[in-house]
Amino acid sequence: MPYSQPQANLLDGLIEQMNAEKLAFVVHVGDITSGFGPCGDEWLEARKAQFAHIRHPFVLLPGDNEWTDCHRTGFDPMERLQKWRVLFCFPVEELSLERQKNEYCENVRWVAGNVVFVGLNVPGSNNNLGRDPAEHAARMRAVFEWLDQAETIAEKRDGLVVLMHANPFVARPPGTDGYAELRERLRRLAEAMPGKVLLVHGDTHRYRNDQPLPGLRRVEVYGSPHIRWLHARIERSATGLIAIEPAPQPPAQLPSW
Repeated sequence: MPYSQPQANLLDGLIEQMNAEKLAFVVHVGDITSGFGPCGDEWLEARKAQFAHIRHPFVLLPGDNEWTDCHRTGFDPMERLQKWRVLFCFPVEELSLERQKNEYCENVRWVAGNVVFVGLNVPGSNNNLGRDPAEHAARMRAVFEWLDQAETIAEKRDGLVVLMHANPFVARPPGTDGYAELRERLRRLAEAMPGKVLLVHGDTHRYRNDQPLPGLRRVEVYGSPHIRWLHARIERSATGLIAIEPAPQPPAQLPSW
């Protein structure tokens, strides 16, 4: 979200709700426009100005709608991703946010509550494998390198939270699945740190709070047409470190018609 100007108007109210809360930080896991745009500079710049009203430290990750899917309206996806980087690879000093030191500045990492948070550029639309296999391969090499570093840091911490746009459990036939290697990497992570790994993603627009792999907890956040947020807190217990609770205020939602 937002997928349209009416949703952007509702997002203003959602930002006010979050601003009224005592939050350590806010993360948006991507898709700040619809699958058919707008993809132009004006829309992206308007979203940057809107997000600037969030009073908490704010981290934005790219979704597929901002770049991979912009070919649908005549844009070059790689040019759109570069524009995203220019606008949104900003410092977040309050979190001591680290960005990957190569072209993939959208991959981020920080530590809060003795838990490592790592954000990755893994978009929907099958992780761009079908349209641009070379781009997919190069980006995922950077993603796995960044994730490996996060795991090493998390070994001395209380847990690891992995954030991305895509739902990596949308499986496809062998050889055409843009998430197969990532799922295997998540499986190994959960095996090494059972009960201490949380995956947070969007993409398929359905709230989920489950365990798709042994030892891995997964939360999918709400998506358009729902204009709402999830409030997470860190809990240290025998069943895991991270707990998720719904937003304390009712959501704003567009009519279904």
